[in-house]
Amino acid sequence: MSGPFRLLTVPRFGPLFGTQFLGAFNDNLYKNALIVLLTFQTVHWTTMAPALLANLAAGLFILPFFIFSAMAGQLADKYDKAWLARWSKLLEIAVMGVAVAGFWWHSLALLLVALFLLGLQSTVFGPVKYAILPQHLAAEELVGGNALIEAGTFVAILLGSLAGGLLAGAVDQPMWIALGGMLVAVLGYLHSRGIPPAPAPDPALAVNLNPLTETWRNLAFARRDRLIFLAIVAISWFWLYGALFLAQFPAYTKAVLGGAEAMVTLLLAVFTVGIGVGSLLCERLSGKRLEIGLVPLGAIGLTVFGGDLYFASPEGLAGTTAHELSALLSLAAVWRVLLDLGLLGVFGGLFIVPLYALLQVRSDAAHLARIIAANNILNALFMVVGALAATGLLAAGWSIPALFAIAAVLNLLVLGWIDHCLPEFRQRFVAWVRAAWHRR
Repeated sequence: MSGPFRLLTVPRFGPLFGTQFLGAFNDNLYKNALIVLLTFQTVHWTTMAPALLANLAAGLFILPFFIFSAMAGQLADKYDKAWLARWSKLLEIAVMGVAVAGFWWHSLALLLVALFLLGLQSTVFGPVKYAILPQHLAAEELVGGNALIEAGTFVAILLGSLAGGLLAGAVDQPMWIALGGMLVAVLGYLHSRGIPPAPAPDPALAVNLNPLTETWRNLAFARRDRLIFLAIVAISWFWLYGALFLAQFPAYTKAVLGGAEAMVTLLLAVFTVGIGVGSLLCERLSGKRLEIGLVPLGAIGLTVFGGDLYFASPEGLAGTTAHELSALLSLAAVWRVLLDLGLLGVFGGLFIVPLYALLQVRSDAAHLARIIAANNILNALFMVVGALAATGLLAAGWSIPALFAIAAVLNLLVLGWIDHCLPEFRQRFVAWVRAAWHRR
């Protein structure tokens, strides 16, 4: 293997990658299977409206990131991260046991508790997977390692969501959903056992069990370094931006493209593969070192291709009957939409990977996990705010393409804000362009 893929074959990285990939896959398998099940079989479980159930499920999964991220960051700075990763995977196995009980007793409450606990497990593992990289990878490997983590996470989200939806619709006994999740959790634990030791940077740390005060302290600590805090805000903006587009795919497919489920899957796949490609391009374009000049390049692409979706979105396709996928793919306008989404993902990867690497390189090793935890808290907050804002705009009568245009304009403002606050990003971008021009 060449490039960053060679890291998959080394014990310093391969087991960690497998652990995080299977974890992200399992999160989305269970979450999407449960949403599909409750959407199409609501009467068998509850009298609540399907739309309310879907939002409740999404909220329960993300809630632990607000409550427990600060504590997770403390744990990852106090204990060996490899040990903590293994315990988090044991927690995942136990959570799948709760899901089995929920299906066995036909208890919606238990199934939702399992979803909340799965979010808790992801919260605990979140700081580990990023804070452990500088301990196991050389400086010239850090960008490639982050690129693989980001690409793998998005591919796992795609595959897990597809598997969950297919499993919910294909099996007569929903117990198989939980048993499938149990199998994936066990495989994740086996991978975690191969992660080399990662000694605690601050074993004497006194863990603060108050989530409110510790969350505030984490955010205040991150703000001490202006570059780190602004990088966290930029990362959080990316998650808001990406989540906003992803959330609209089903409605956009139906209301604008006039397509069915297969088209939703294709949009998701194109966007996800784009992010994977962009993430992996970072190592090649940066020369295997941290290159913050790629961040403005990524931001420009996010604006250009996010905005072009507004102009590319065809009119008059939606009707009373959904078009077949083959019919949609015969239209040039649909290919333009797919191209925009793919390039949106590519430039998203170029935007996000250097920012994560920057956090790892710039942060004090003894506080890195807590910095990552602060990042996770703001990521979750931005995504919730973005979802609420999108809901409000759509309820006010704005179209989905117009929502994309608004997001692209706001992204342009974010680019201007980054340039104003951190001119070194623009300076490195200009230097990178000049160097690339001379190498041609």
